[in-house]
Amino acid sequence: MTVLVDFPAKPEARPYLDALPPADDEPEWLMRLRRRNLARFAEQGFPSRRGEAWRYLDLRPLEQVPLPPVAAQGTAPRGLAGAIGLAGAKHRLVLVDGRVAPELSMLEGLPAGVVFGPAAARAERLRAALETPVAGPDRSFAALNAALFTDGYVLDAAPGIALDEPIEIIHLASGAVAGSLHTRSLVVLGAGSRVQLFESFAGEGRYWRNDVVALRLGAGAALDRAVLVEEGADALSFGDTSVELGPAARLDNFALLLGGRTLRHELAVSNAGEGAHCGLYGAFLVKERQEANIVTTVEHTAERGETREIFKGVAAGGAHGAFQGRITVRPGAQKTDAHMLSRNLLLGHRAAIDTKPELEIFADDVKCSHGAAVGDLDEAALFYLLARGIPREAARRMLIEAFIREAIAIVELAPVREHLMARLARRLDALEE
Repeated sequence: MTVLVDFPAKPEARPYLDALPPADDEPEWLMRLRRRNLARFAEQGFPSRRGEAWRYLDLRPLEQVPLPPVAAQGTAPRGLAGAIGLAGAKHRLVLVDGRVAPELSMLEGLPAGVVFGPAAARAERLRAALETPVAGPDRSFAALNAALFTDGYVLDAAPGIALDEPIEIIHLASGAVAGSLHTRSLVVLGAGSRVQLFESFAGEGRYWRNDVVALRLGAGAALDRAVLVEEGADALSFGDTSVELGPAARLDNFALLLGGRTLRHELAVSNAGEGAHCGLYGAFLVKERQEANIVTTVEHTAERGETREIFKGVAAGGAHGAFQGRITVRPGAQKTDAHMLSRNLLLGHRAAIDTKPELEIFADDVKCSHGAAVGDLDEAALFYLLARGIPREAARRMLIEAFIREAIAIVELAPVREHLMARLARRLDALEE
């Protein structure tokens, strides 16, 4: 394969430098931005564990055995889309190996004023986000994504649009060949619009998913988004979501991380609109050699902003989980109301969970708090169940399930909430094996 770029690069970055998509069918501005971002990734290399943002994940396996981009779309694993898909979904977009699969998607029937479809065919809509420089060594994978993304989705709702049915996005890895999948997506909600979005990730084989999503909410817009991660046992899956909230906009984002070797769910929120609400919720359940990392940053720069964060983690066997959250209240962001909570369960002496909630407050008229707890199952509750004749393993499962279900109960859309509960139950069956 011919190398298309020539500039200094960190050793771990070199396997990715000749993977730029062909320029034949793309505008000049896009290829220019691809090259600029690839140069930035080459210079920075992989994020370092010496930095706070990536200190809890081990990237050495990816350095030792690189996963360059998958060159072609494989066949979706038989029945996988149906198994993880939302029952009764009317609007669905399916990506296989980082590319939209039209034969598996249902893109028709949305009202006028809604644009929904593959990002590859709507690259111009991504231009503003791509032209924003990806700054900082902790964002080098976002720069790589901007250079190598193959597809994704665009959802653009005009002002005043209200969708009563959720839109579903399914990301599948076929397992046809080991490699990386880089997808980039954009959600834009006009003033007063309201949308529900359910996004799931699954696959087979060894692969690295590097997914970037930008959410842009106009004045008074509302987005309810739920994310389910059930990747293959050997997969690395990194999700990077950036959010901009306009005045009185409302975002509620829930993430459930269940499957994959190494999982990272990152959210960066700019709460720049007066009276905007940001709700970030989620849970992870990991066992054996799994790693899961949830990272959130919220910047309040306008008055009367509100943030609620609740995350729960469960680690069993030799698994490792981590939560890192930071809320910053800038000068002038008076009347901010922000609260963050991280609660975690350790099942076994080899399991580990790190939690690091932070507040940075530069305004004086605010209500802010954070809290964190890591512990074992409640012995009193366990004794209560055992005393009523419930076997120990069944009692332990009931307590674990109740612990995570409390987080899932936050999801307002009933079909999505029930689907997440069902997938959790399936994962708990495997946890007890």
